Amino acid sequence: MNDKITALVKSNKKLDDDFWEELEEILIEADVGVNTSVELVSRVRENARKKKIDDSSEVMALIKEEVKYLLESHDTALFINSKGLTVILVVGVNGAGKTTSIAKMAYRFKDDNKKVILAAADTFRAAAIDQLQIWA
Repeated sequence: MNDKITALVKSNKKLDDDFWEELEEILIEADVGVNTSVELVSRVRENARKKKIDDSSEVMALIKEEVKYLLESHDTALFINSKGLTVILVVGVNGAGKTTSIAKMAYRFKDDNKKVILAAADTFRAAAIDQLQIWA
């Protein structure tokens, strides 16, 4: 995703509807999510308009600002049921770091004296179980 966005902003394209649609498409293809992609592009586009930016090479800084804003402005805390079972389902594309992330979460939960069960559901990667055992 980063390479595609970098290529787009370095292309010196005019900041027209085609540019913003291409940025949105890159984000959606990278599994950022439709709603988040639309919101992010809308915020970056509006910010570029307000700052009178018309050169695509200046857009990367705006994207970083808005991603930071979106991440900091939403409650991202996990809900942990204090009276019973908590199930956390993690999904995503291959190679995104899901197995490593859940193993690190499990390690942290164990440090907090929580009981943890991990289930690897990788379809094509037998080493996922080994990876969970090492990291968790």
